[in-house]
Amino acid sequence: MHYDVESIAYTSLKTTTLMIKISGYIMLVISCLSFLTILLVPMFDLTTGQMAGLTTGLIITGEILFYSSLIILGRSFFDKIKNKLKFWKSHKNNSDEELK
Repeated sequence: MHYDVESIAYTSLKTTTLMIKISGYIMLVISCLSFLTILLVPMFDLTTGQMAGLTTGLIITGEILFYSSLIILGRSFFDKIKNKLKFWKSHKNNSDEELK
């Protein structure tokens, strides 16, 4: 069997890129779960200081994972998120104006 070195290198690069992108999405999901977990903290039997520390840790972890995932996923993914937030904000503003 004869393998073309360029096609093997291209396939390897493509696989590596896909793995990095999947890692970015996983980090984004864990970031969202970190923020949602904050809502569950009061349900645990913890002291006020422990709850404050756990909440702070979850916020810091969520922020670091969120920004790391944006760096990994790239500018185009950031622009998609930004456009969806703009649409949601403009949609919300339009419904608020209709209520007046």
